[in-house]
Amino acid sequence: MKVIKSNKTITPFAGISFVNESFKTSGIANLIDSTLGKRVKTVGYQYSDIFKSLTSVFMSGGDVIEDLNTSFGKHLKDIPHNNVPSPTTVIRGITKLTVANTKFTSKNGVTYNFNINTQMNRLNLKSLLLTQQLKAGKSYDFDYDNQIIKNSNYDAKTTYKKCKGYLPGVATIGDKIVYIENRDGNANVKFEQAQTLERAYQLLESESIKIHRSRMDAGSYSKEIIDIVDKNSQLFYIRANKSTTVFEQIMEVENWQEIELNYKKYEVASIPFKQFHQERNYRLVIMREKSNSTQIDLFTKDHMKYRTILTNDWDSSEKEVIEYYNQRGKVEKVFDVMNNDFGWKRLPFSFLDQNGTFMIITAMIKNFYTYFINIVSEKFEDLKPTSRLKRFVFKFIAVAGQWIYEARQYKLRLFSDKPYFDLKI
Repeated sequence: MKVIKSNKTITPFAGISFVNESFKTSGIANLIDSTLGKRVKTVGYQYSDIFKSLTSVFMSGGDVIEDLNTSFGKHLKDIPHNNVPSPTTVIRGITKLTVANTKFTSKNGVTYNFNINTQMNRLNLKSLLLTQQLKAGKSYDFDYDNQIIKNSNYDAKTTYKKCKGYLPGVATIGDKIVYIENRDGNANVKFEQAQTLERAYQLLESESIKIHRSRMDAGSYSKEIIDIVDKNSQLFYIRANKSTTVFEQIMEVENWQEIELNYKKYEVASIPFKQFHQERNYRLVIMREKSNSTQIDLFTKDHMKYRTILTNDWDSSEKEVIEYYNQRGKVEKVFDVMNNDFGWKRLPFSFLDQNGTFMIITAMIKNFYTYFINIVSEKFEDLKPTSRLKRFVFKFIAVAGQWIYEARQYKLRLFSDKPYFDLKI
């Protein structure tokens, strides 16, 4: 095999130029600078440059800010008129956007840190509206969950799963993150959750985003939290915890209906729920199946396994309520994507507040990725709107290209027969 050396500058990541162009033409760069303000000229880089460079890193398969200093950073700098800040500048910019933690004290006198960065969460929402991934005046389904983010950072606390980390509260609409509050890992999921949800709902409302249905797991099952959810949603669906009072009612149920879910047989029923409010028309949907265990259930004194969902939806059947609630599994996928594709597994800072800002910025990047791949998948048959980042990098970003200067303008020469030329960006 003969090898011929060439001095021509050819990048193997030419697809990132389309990402950069879309970042500009979508209006997100202008939105960032108009919202966060211009940095002083002596700094050299605007916030849009910092966000765009981070977007380039993650959407090219990188996983840390320091990738801007590797050979990949050189390829970014080869793009004409592309301002690429150093990792130090990026870290300094993120720190500047960070707000101080808010401290909340429990009834037991224990103080917990929450990071409430309203400005950055609002910017994220505005970017979703700008790209029309959300539309003002339209109603959406809202999911909320607290997710352990394992890390050994300076201020990480031991979580309920006995590992160190943070326990941020994250709200999503579909596959889009719409609100984040980072919080100490040792805080109980129910602690101050009602206030977190109130802030999330109010921020959405301030941008004219309405909530049709809210869906949450048993970590949101308390009177205080449900009052907030009920006030801000037309309908809600929350996994209910076991209690003696509830199971005394369940034991009185005589009419069970048999249904089939995922090829398994279950029995379902509904009863009115008055434990929190006598005057409100709440419904407890019950599903049970035979347990494989020989142990008798402590609450029900039988060999059945029970699951319950609290809702104010009386129009849907039990099966419809259960099927809708079970779609919460999509939220877990969002966390998987953020951990493995967009940097949450390797948080760059030592402190909760700065990492909270980083998490919101990377959520914006993930939301932009969702916007961009929807455009690309219309022309690239081997990519779908749901394609993970790794596939996107191999099928779109990894293409040989060369910037040339002709007729007083820069042009990108691509060595590919894929439909890059058909993209409308």
